[in-house]
Amino acid sequence: MNLNKIGFIGLGLIGGSIAKKIKLNHPDCNIIATARRLETITEAYDMGLISNKELLSLDAFADCDLIFLCAPVEKNLDYLRELKNVVSAHTIITDVGSTKTQIHKEVLELGLEKQFIGGHPMTGSEKTGISNANEYLLENAYYIITPTSKNTQEQIDAFYNLVKELGSIPLILDYEAHDYATASISHLPHMIAYTLVNLVKDIDDENETMKTIAAGGFKDITRIASSSPVMWESICMTNQEQLIKLMDKYIASLSELRNDIQGAASQTLLDKFQSAKDYRDSITVRNVKSYNQVHELFLDLADEAGGIAIIASILAFKGISIKNIGIVHNREFEEGVLHIEFYDEESVDLAAELLVEKNYIVHRR
Repeated sequence: MNLNKIGFIGLGLIGGSIAKKIKLNHPDCNIIATARRLETITEAYDMGLISNKELLSLDAFADCDLIFLCAPVEKNLDYLRELKNVVSAHTIITDVGSTKTQIHKEVLELGLEKQFIGGHPMTGSEKTGISNANEYLLENAYYIITPTSKNTQEQIDAFYNLVKELGSIPLILDYEAHDYATASISHLPHMIAYTLVNLVKDIDDENETMKTIAAGGFKDITRIASSSPVMWESICMTNQEQLIKLMDKYIASLSELRNDIQGAASQTLLDKFQSAKDYRDSITVRNVKSYNQVHELFLDLADEAGGIAIIASILAFKGISIKNIGIVHNREFEEGVLHIEFYDEESVDLAAELLVEKNYIVHRR
């Protein structure tokens, strides 16, 4: 895949981070971009990331080798329709949306299957905008690739290798399988979190007793309800079919559990809880949290040999014990590639201070 000229339509956190990493790997690559606000383009130009200093019409992207659509999913559909009659025959268009079915159907309708490869970098942050973009955001994060039926193997291989250059872990999936999987492990949990928070809000008493005593279990399962309402409204609108299918399955499972409790089916409950515990314990990215407070921090880390060992040595030299350490591959709603747990809050404070002194970017919840 030629990388002489790359275009970004939308240059926020994800688009900006991809652009920064490409610029780091290919300094001579000409990167152009347009965005909703001129301030974004001015900032990107001033940091030497892009070659244009004004907002561009889509005609300017005609001769790009690769175009990243980095706007919200529904807006990307509009851009795709406009690009159809603009781009050169050699141009590949990709997107970074967290749902894929809608855009793939639009690609099929527009006859752009030979020029489109879907993408979903599973990383992100509560912070937004080009000012928070960094070249390490995609390090060791899963990056789902959803080809079309008319992509050549050469195109797929080239894009696969580009994703690896970004420092990510590429996974190739059918777009419908992607949407069903992400609806299961991301979208449905958010719906559960939102409804649980609203339930407790609605049934709490005038003294806010439930809000006052809310502890580990409630906070852990509902933390993601603090995610952007605008983003999640968009996700619901663009992945309705898969999400509703899974919500129906969940409601049926919850109903079944209710019947087990009502019927005092002790052994059935034990079996279900044990099965859930065994499966959850097999997920190795993060340990299951107890109801006690978890003392943790996250930090950005380049994928370099000995990187984790250096951090461990810095902490060990100051007598700070690490309880658990690991790479976070799915970081759509978690900042930092490296997750470190400690035994107490004092250790977290000292570790954060030491690592910041060593110029690491540290994130704390």
